[in-house]
Amino acid sequence: MKKCWVIPPKQNAEFVAHMEDVLEIYHLPYNPDIPVICMDEKPIQLISDARTPIPSSPSHPERFDYEYQRNGTANAFIFTEPLRGWRKALIRERKTKQDWAEEIRSILVDGYPDVPKIILVCDNLNTHTIGALYATFPPQEALILAKRLEIHHTPKHGSWLNIAEIELSAITQQCLNRRIGQIEILKHEIDVWQHKRNGDQKSVIWQFTSEDTRVKLHQLYPQI
Repeated sequence: MKKCWVIPPKQNAEFVAHMEDVLEIYHLPYNPDIPVICMDEKPIQLISDARTPIPSSPSHPERFDYEYQRNGTANAFIFTEPLRGWRKALIRERKTKQDWAEEIRSILVDGYPDVPKIILVCDNLNTHTIGALYATFPPQEALILAKRLEIHHTPKHGSWLNIAEIELSAITQQCLNRRIGQIEILKHEIDVWQHKRNGDQKSVIWQFTSEDTRVKLHQLYPQI
């Protein structure tokens, strides 16, 4: 029996440095002027039925054929402010550094136009950098955006530290648990999901601390 798992490196100073950095961010007092926002992304296959499903009846559930048709891929972006109970989910056709940069600008300019800075927690991907802003916008605009963005990366093999993964898991279970073959339908379903979840104000208060990791995950720390 085998199970796919994210296995963190043992006795790795870089890993624990990023881990404790993110954990300290999660335990900052709530400050609406400098909000902590987590972001993540997920590729999605667009899949439609090859044959028309048979509708459900009083004696049978809906039945669909095992064959399906691939219609390309899309990419889901999720931004969440855990302590506020807010999230923004959206679909783009690609997952390039330009896509990421454009969504960061949208968060800063449209979502948080009046705050001096946001603290962003995200995975350590080569598209999640200040350089992506300069690859997408004129340098004058990129600098303005960069000054309002403080990035903290989760460690490699440590994506479980990203609170946005909780939101991606919720999307997968509540919205993506069926075949969706067209990107416009996918965008609509994601939009409906986020409005409902925001209405419920599902917040996350992270309990795990740096002190906890030094005891429970002591094998990850260098032996000095």
